[in-house]
Amino acid sequence: MNLKTIFLNFSAILTIATTYGQSAIEFSVHEAQAYAIENNLQLQNARQDVNIAEQQYKETRGQGLPQVDGTLDYMTNFNYEAEIEFGGGASSEPPTIDYTQLDAGDMELMKLLQGFTSSSTGGSTIVMEDQSSATVQISQLIFGGQYWVGLQTSRIGKELARQQVNITELDVKQSVANIYQLILVTEKITDVLTKNLENLRSLKVHTKNMYEAGIAEQTDVDQIAVSISQLENQYKSMKRNINLSYNRLRFQLGLESDQEITLTDSLNTFLKPLDKIDRMAESFDITKNPNYQMIKTQKKLQEKMVDMEKWAYAPTLTGFYSYTEKIMTTGFDLSPNNAAGLNLSIPIFSSGIRKAKVEKAKIELDKANRSKEMLEEQLKLQNNQLRFEFASAFDNYTTQKENVQVARRILKNMQDKYKQGVISTIDLTQANSNYLEAESTYLNAVLELMQADLNLKKLYNNL
Repeated sequence: MNLKTIFLNFSAILTIATTYGQSAIEFSVHEAQAYAIENNLQLQNARQDVNIAEQQYKETRGQGLPQVDGTLDYMTNFNYEAEIEFGGGASSEPPTIDYTQLDAGDMELMKLLQGFTSSSTGGSTIVMEDQSSATVQISQLIFGGQYWVGLQTSRIGKELARQQVNITELDVKQSVANIYQLILVTEKITDVLTKNLENLRSLKVHTKNMYEAGIAEQTDVDQIAVSISQLENQYKSMKRNINLSYNRLRFQLGLESDQEITLTDSLNTFLKPLDKIDRMAESFDITKNPNYQMIKTQKKLQEKMVDMEKWAYAPTLTGFYSYTEKIMTTGFDLSPNNAAGLNLSIPIFSSGIRKAKVEKAKIELDKANRSKEMLEEQLKLQNNQLRFEFASAFDNYTTQKENVQVARRILKNMQDKYKQGVISTIDLTQANSNYLEAESTYLNAVLELMQADLNLKKLYNNL
């Protein structure tokens, strides 16, 4: 066996040992929320939207910064010969030129032309040779109203993307807490079912002994057996619900589906603080609500859109400079190497297009103002509604907490009487059903109270 094979086998053994030795991760609800903030896939996409908005801002900003473009051209004329006649008629005599009237530039041009001129024919033939040039052009926006407003709009776009991340974070925190609490409540129900099953199995043994002694009937044993079977089905159903909730929690946390999780908080962790909270006395600062913050930013964006459409009436001024390096050229080339200039674009008439765009932007702004007012009223109503729901949930929780204690005492009393032969099996199974119903109602009240508290915390941006 060579060294490479030994190394591969060792790596495989190490991987298997690591997989099977994977330990459970412990989470309190706050630790679970913090972990989800870092690893939740939906949040990662929301953060990528911030990065996209950042790149969009850079793209918009770059449109007003210097732009440098380069071109490389090549053109062939297939050695086309262009004939140029001098003299203006049939006369073979060359034209008489008064060189004293020419400046230095004209003199150079005439010397060039004379180089192409044939004295015997009175004309010239120019061969159009292949041409090639390399050009570099620099352009710069000097003034453009829409550009500056567009830059401000891009900044607002970044702000909107960040605010959307905050809203998504609140949604993830609430979802993690809801699932966490649901798991605790469901596990509590399974604990109640487990204890109840233990008691019923013990009673079944006791009843069977009574039947064998001739004190009880077979129907008594059968009734308890049916109750046990029903509770076992409920227990299995609760276990499946717990597994499903753990899978949902893993998804929110961004964990693998086979990763074990241990919850370190108990129901008392959530219930104890609620006994000291007076939600009706709390003040609601609407400006801290993330949805309100976002709609204010959207209104600001619409204001900038109106400004942008108004600036479409203003001229745009750009400047440019270009340099051309002539790689291949004909003998008759008058184009310069350097060029610079300004371009002023002035809007004159658009058949009402610009006016329509301004009016459209104003209508969108009016809608944004109205949406902001509507959201303010909705949030105030929601605050009142959630407070009342919390108060009702707390009252129900208090009542059901007392009811379950009474049902537990009644069941204990009925079990003692049954063992003494004072009551029938029907009375006992009915008392047991009443107790389980009281426990279920109580735990549902606990879940409703915790969820009502979470809804208020989310509204107050305090998760």
